[in-house]
Amino acid sequence: MNVFLTGVTGFLGGELAVLLSKDPRVERIYCLVREYDGVEPTARLRQVFDFHGDAFDESRIVPVFGDLKDRRLTAKLAEDQRLQEVETVIHSAADTSFAAASKDNIDKVNIGGTLQILKWAQALPNLNTFTYVGTASICGTNLKGCHIQEDQSPNREAKHLVRYCYTKMRGEMLVRAAIPKEKLLIVRPSIIMGDSRDWKPRSYVILWALAAMNAIRLIPTDPHSKLDIIPMDYAVRAIAGLLFAKRRWTTYHISAGQTSATNMEKLLAALAGPPNGHPKVKFVAPELLAQIKKWPKKLRPPSDLFAHGEYLDYWHTMFNGNLRIIMAGMEPYFKFIELDQTFDNSRLLADTGLANPTPPHEYLRTTAKYMNEIDLAEGALDP
Repeated sequence: MNVFLTGVTGFLGGELAVLLSKDPRVERIYCLVREYDGVEPTARLRQVFDFHGDAFDESRIVPVFGDLKDRRLTAKLAEDQRLQEVETVIHSAADTSFAAASKDNIDKVNIGGTLQILKWAQALPNLNTFTYVGTASICGTNLKGCHIQEDQSPNREAKHLVRYCYTKMRGEMLVRAAIPKEKLLIVRPSIIMGDSRDWKPRSYVILWALAAMNAIRLIPTDPHSKLDIIPMDYAVRAIAGLLFAKRRWTTYHISAGQTSATNMEKLLAALAGPPNGHPKVKFVAPELLAQIKKWPKKLRPPSDLFAHGEYLDYWHTMFNGNLRIIMAGMEPYFKFIELDQTFDNSRLLADTGLANPTPPHEYLRTTAKYMNEIDLAEGALDP
């Protein structure tokens, strides 16, 4: 199998490139990569493999220079004769930012970039499989408090908490319209957080939000609202497994499902260490979020928040004026928690033979030691 992979310098794409490079059934992996921050593409690709000390075979791992925002990307890929041998396309690249200020870039990458890849892939002479890495969260806010099946989305009428989810829905719809069903594989990971292996995660995305909640201690959300979270290593093993499986469907949730789902009470309990002078974790009504966001500059009596004076004193010491920035970045995460969603994974388990993933409140005990490296204020600027 000859593979073309996007997103290789990202969270999921990097781990997927490494895993596929170790599979003897994969002959060559062409990786779309661009120069960034002065580091040229080949060096960036090597960094992906150096991160955990994996072998980088230049004869099998081949950089293809390109940018998803380049309007000539389709033509440039078509002109590259090496890519005529590609049989499997895996489009995992995306701008995953929740920041409203990133709207233009999110649209250009997640919608415009997907169109560029599709136009090129449609003309490949040997295309067998086009894999689109979407997200289970394209179901939107309409299905609150549900165990969601694959066929319940995409839905054009769905409301979305952040632009990222909307663009991933649009991207999936574009792929469905362009690629024949027999060549199509759509995978929808749920929330990917950390790694169940005892090593430094490739990215602190989502872990940042958990670290922020652990630091805030006064949490404006339902502690029992269900969260569908999986580790990165499970996500990539599932995608690789589906590539080689005898598939009965085109669309698969890669998720914890009801068996391995978690909630904030369990997650924060898993982070509990020895007493350190911080107040205990306390869950309060979601309505208090608006008041917490105003602290300390705009909050005036009367306010329900003043009933939690121990936490206000603690915030003065802990956050040095950064709490409002952190809470602004945290707002979409609190809203996602309130959706109380899990995603059915029975298709995945049936067609790959995988077991359910380890629940996050269990593997988090391994990952937690790396969370001290997270800069909460910096993470809040691009959540």
